[in-house]
Amino acid sequence: MNEVSDKTLVIVESPTKARTLKKILGRKYDIKASNGHVRDLPKSRIGIDIDRDFEPEYILVRGKGPIVRDLKKAAQKAERVLLASDPDREGEAIAWHLAHLLSIPEDTPCRIRMYEITPRAVKEAVSKPEIIDMDKVNAQQARRLVDRLMGYSLSPLLWKKVKSGLSAGRVQSVALRLICEREDEIKAFIPEEYWVISALVRGNNGQFTLKLAKKDGKNIRITNALDAQAIYSDLLSASYKVSKFDVKEGKRNPLPPFKTSTLQQEAARRLGFTPQKTMRIAQSLYEGVDLPGHGPVGLITYMRTDSLRIAPEGISMARQYIEERYGDKFLPDSPHQYVSKERSQDAHEAIRPTNVRLEPDEISPHLTKDQKALYELIWSRFLASQMAPAIVARTNIEVQAGPYTLKQSGVTLIFEGWSKLWPLDMKEEVLPEAAVGEELKLMKLEKEQKFTKPQSRYTESGLVKVMEEKGIGRPSTYATIIQTLYDRHYVEKDEAKKLFPTELGVTVNSFLVKHFPSIIDVEFTAKMEEELDKVERGEMPWLAVVKGFWNHFSDILKSTESVARVEVPVETIDETCPKCGAQLVVKHGRYGKFIACSAFPECKYTRNFKNSLDISCPQCREGKVVMLRSKSGRPFYGCSRYPKCNFVSWNKPTGEICPKCGGPFVVKRKAIKCANCGYEKEEVIDDAGAVGEK
Repeated sequence: MNEVSDKTLVIVESPTKARTLKKILGRKYDIKASNGHVRDLPKSRIGIDIDRDFEPEYILVRGKGPIVRDLKKAAQKAERVLLASDPDREGEAIAWHLAHLLSIPEDTPCRIRMYEITPRAVKEAVSKPEIIDMDKVNAQQARRLVDRLMGYSLSPLLWKKVKSGLSAGRVQSVALRLICEREDEIKAFIPEEYWVISALVRGNNGQFTLKLAKKDGKNIRITNALDAQAIYSDLLSASYKVSKFDVKEGKRNPLPPFKTSTLQQEAARRLGFTPQKTMRIAQSLYEGVDLPGHGPVGLITYMRTDSLRIAPEGISMARQYIEERYGDKFLPDSPHQYVSKERSQDAHEAIRPTNVRLEPDEISPHLTKDQKALYELIWSRFLASQMAPAIVARTNIEVQAGPYTLKQSGVTLIFEGWSKLWPLDMKEEVLPEAAVGEELKLMKLEKEQKFTKPQSRYTESGLVKVMEEKGIGRPSTYATIIQTLYDRHYVEKDEAKKLFPTELGVTVNSFLVKHFPSIIDVEFTAKMEEELDKVERGEMPWLAVVKGFWNHFSDILKSTESVARVEVPVETIDETCPKCGAQLVVKHGRYGKFIACSAFPECKYTRNFKNSLDISCPQCREGKVVMLRSKSGRPFYGCSRYPKCNFVSWNKPTGEICPKCGGPFVVKRKAIKCANCGYEKEEVIDDAGAVGEK
């Protein structure tokens, strides 16, 4: 018989979190990690008995046998067991599966939820265990079953009708549809010509640039060179007089703290992080870092959230810090409150630092470079969200030149307020003061031909934003969905790191949209998310969601049995096979693209897919620098003569050599630096990839 100790067993998801809790809770607690899910549906079959009210078949996840045996042994010895998986639907489901495996009754208060991993929050959670929230478990189970029913039905259909090895998913396929539809819009777009006329003028107090806006009081749009030249000639000989000049003060309120989607978007914009990287680093900040003088501490609250709510203790901590550090004028009279969407899971908070006094610069020696960058982003945004509004003066000027009206506006920062910590991103220029009736001198007049442009392709963070706006997916799924599209070779990135569909992606999307239009639909998918939220709130039974989906989906599925097979267009290159003379084609393998002979299997010629930068290798000077991809899909640069030359770089080489040490110049975050000594050139790379002066 096992001897029962006086210890409490706490089971978390990750070993990192386990180490943090061990240091916080001490000897009376035995902390173990489940390493994520321990039970799931089988991979080899659908695992759902449709005829018995969609009863799921749960089995141990492969490789989890030793972990479960260890947990059972520890549970038998423990005085009590607490399940501390992450505080969301997935975490609740993990706790439920663990309770089942460890024979813990459902009405036992064994569930603790930690929205931040700090000594205070952990000890408070441990002292107040609750029962497992079965509504949350049922919501996760409903999602899992619907996704399994769709995925395990559609994927074999794609293998049969399109190509083997493909997959489809409830949210993944809608995300692919968004990317394909944007690509269709871009291809169908017809540019329209227009002209911009601007005048550089000087007044009594300085000079500014005006834009032509009206003729005879009506908005003007110039669409051809003849009209542009005629107006240009008129303006060359016209006299310029100020007809309107006003300055209006206004407030700019702070931005809300981060939720999952906005954190991913800002980390992409400011740090160049992918959604996957952002969530990986945020997880490490949440689970805990060992800080001298503080011990192990989770630096941020739980990072999978769509809530903008801030706990009272968070607001109090921020207001006290702002008053002490920046003074009364930076502290608003009352705290700022931010409203979340209706479907937000407001039990969570927004993402914030657990202790604002742990300043990024102070703790940076104990963080990685990426951890510090992301923590600083979260820390600054949270504090800024509780600071006083910025005060700006908006200046508007209108100038009359004969029948033409030219305009310009500008903004001057009067009081920085929250922009002390978070940039206002003001793009308007500062205008000098002018008086109505003042004569202005024309210094320079320019006309420029332009063409309208289509909407751009989605970036990863842009796709996340659209998915959130349309109600597709949840904060915990955004990064995974995008990664799946890469893994299936449905999408790739262009040179500007924007998403475009491959031929395979276009073919799969066209097939699904043609035969499953009501399933691969934004509104249908958003409606299902709403139903899952109702299950979580206890307002709808989970079985009703699964049944409703299957009844609709299965009818459509039956009608596709006789549809014709679709061929995926082959991507060719302008080259023939050196062995047999057949056309060479681009194929996708486990580690990305490669080039193969179209006569396969008769001819088995293959080679790596290499994108040459047309610059000499800085190491051997004989080969060319080519762009390759790692096993994870990350681009890097190497020599075309590999393995004879082993040059490799994560940063793009420019082909130039450093005058100080002879090392190669590479592009690092819009700057050109030596890869060896860090010497920086007096040039920068703009968003379009062009080189210019600093």
